[in-house]
Amino acid sequence: MLDRLVDRVFEAVLFDMDGTLIDSTPAVIRSWDRWAAEHDVPSLRVAGWHGVPSANVVRGVLPPDRQEAAIVRIQEIEIADLDGIVVLPGAAEALEALRNGKTAIATSCTLPLAKARIAASQLVPPSVLVTADDVARGKPAPDPYLQAARRLGVDPTSCLVVEDAPAGLESARVAGCATLAVTTTTSPEDLIADAVVKDLSDVRFKATPAGIQLELAN
Repeated sequence: MLDRLVDRVFEAVLFDMDGTLIDSTPAVIRSWDRWAAEHDVPSLRVAGWHGVPSANVVRGVLPPDRQEAAIVRIQEIEIADLDGIVVLPGAAEALEALRNGKTAIATSCTLPLAKARIAASQLVPPSVLVTADDVARGKPAPDPYLQAARRLGVDPTSCLVVEDAPAGLESARVAGCATLAVTTTTSPEDLIADAVVKDLSDVRFKATPAGIQLELAN
């Protein structure tokens, strides 16, 4: 399962947030259903965009003259709906194990939304947080993970990315990173990664002077 990753030593681990470290799926679905109803958009048209910045979703389903106000509105709705957002299994332990290593979050959320969801979940995040506000292009473009690696001062090709969404995995691959996928939101057959596990409780991270290593949990 982890054969392509366990013998490697990484300089840094870069985590997606929603669906990887925290479970915000119910809130996301409620928010987009509400937004779709307000904007006369069928709910099915805003499904299947997981891992993509909300502004890009809006641009994908509305004409240009309606996009600006609609982008502001989905941000308002999402920040207001934080009910039921929790830390996913193994996420807190993974971040704690990496406190002495180099790690970052690269999320498709805006900075206000990322901060709100982190607070709601009570996740203790790493010091480096890259959001949609920090990059010109969001996932599936490589910019978020390239920016995270840049802030950590490491080569992207020496990084391991942990993701739950196809768009995020594509972003990581194009950035040159190794990839570990979790099946918290997406079927395994739809995840193209170096290794796939159920969630972060299936693995252990070990930060050493030489770098970060990954192994199966006991």
